[in-house]
Amino acid sequence: VLFASMPAAAQSSQLGPATGTVKIEQLQVAFIGSGAIGGGTLKFRGRSYGITVGGLGIGGIGASRLRATGTVYGLSNVKDFTGAYVQLREGWALGDQGKGRLWLRNTNGVTLRLATQRKGLQLSLGADGVLIGIK
Repeated sequence: VLFASMPAAAQSSQLGPATGTVKIEQLQVAFIGSGAIGGGTLKFRGRSYGITVGGLGIGGIGASRLRATGTVYGLSNVKDFTGAYVQLREGWALGDQGKGRLWLRNTNGVTLRLATQRKGLQLSLGADGVLIGIK
């Protein structure tokens, strides 16, 4: 476990200090293609912002509810939070029983380090992208 967590620890030290926090709830449904819709809250510089979360992917079957909380890095302007996020290649999804960790980054250099919890039954076979917006 220590060996597997080393890349994540190295990643957060390379990103600098945390600039915010985020909470996300998302419903995911898949049958050949997949889709997700949800929302949450961004806390940045003492303010809370409502966010929208959507995504599309390829492959999979089933339905699940995802809850994620985590840390935001590299955010200097709230407008930079919006956009398309992809999973980092160095990212990890560790754990069982629907729990894990996920690293996401957008083209503005904003990175999310998320602890996830999934309920439901879903098999994923492909790639997903996440679109995040401010309400």
